[in-house]
Amino acid sequence: MELGNLGLGTYLGAPDRATDESYTASARAFAAAGGQVFDTAANYRGGRSERALGLAFRELPRESIFVSTKAGYLPMGDGVRQESAQAWFQRVLGGPGVLAAEDVVDGCHALTPDYLTHQARVSLAAMGLDRIDLFHLHNPEHQRPGLGPGPFRMVMRKAFEACEAMVAQGWIGAYGCATWNGFRVPPGAPDHLSLETLLEDARDVAGQGHHFRWIQLPLNLAMAEAFTVATQSMAGNLLTPLEAARAAGLQVQVSASLMQARILGQLAPDLLPGCATEAQGALQFARSCPGVTTALCGMSRPAHVRENIAILNLPKADLAALRALVSP
Repeated sequence: MELGNLGLGTYLGAPDRATDESYTASARAFAAAGGQVFDTAANYRGGRSERALGLAFRELPRESIFVSTKAGYLPMGDGVRQESAQAWFQRVLGGPGVLAAEDVVDGCHALTPDYLTHQARVSLAAMGLDRIDLFHLHNPEHQRPGLGPGPFRMVMRKAFEACEAMVAQGWIGAYGCATWNGFRVPPGAPDHLSLETLLEDARDVAGQGHHFRWIQLPLNLAMAEAFTVATQSMAGNLLTPLEAARAAGLQVQVSASLMQARILGQLAPDLLPGCATEAQGALQFARSCPGVTTALCGMSRPAHVRENIAILNLPKADLAALRALVSP
């Protein structure tokens, strides 16, 4: 499948039926307009975002959609049953032996092989799929400051082993790391992720045929580091995250293209040629940056879909125009 460069995200919104129904309607509208890429996570809205997408997916040919989800953060509930986070943990994870309390970092994050496998099963069932196209480790950098570089690297290798096993079982097509800070902060930062090191670990785990093929990181007009800041060392060269991913042959999803709508109200509607609204201009910037495969945008309402999908009729913005928007 040749992927479109705009994807529907499902992060924001209340954990209620009205938001579920709105996301399902948005997913249907997005697919009807030719959208292919849907991004979610096991913890988004307590799992309700995955289930809302699943209702839409029942009506769509499987080959027409590309689905990415994530595991790492504990959902701390199922979005339906009224119970405390502690009761949920014991019922779903602790009691069945999926995850021990000592394996949870900061009370909210885990990357053990058993937990990742469990969450993949949950996601498959929630969305009614027999395969997840892209399975991300969700903000793995969350664990690096507390563990330290050496132990953290061992955690990542074990996580990669679990992901390769799920590829072999046919549960997932590929895996990656969906990050917030990891790839865009400088090498000396405690939560920095080295793409070069991650690729070395993937090769050590599974050889040259490994399935670590994607990364995800924020990119918007207020957080442009993926495009503008050289944070990644590759073969002795310091590159931006997008340049490093391109050099490594990786595909890239960029998230927070509208910075969760916080940059709207600050941009000119005609930010880039052909754009009629602020949202369109912001998305045009994100999807046009060289190295971006797909720009993700939360679309919880069909009206958002109708506004945003219009940018797919535009050619990508000129590189000089992009640079002018983020130059000091």
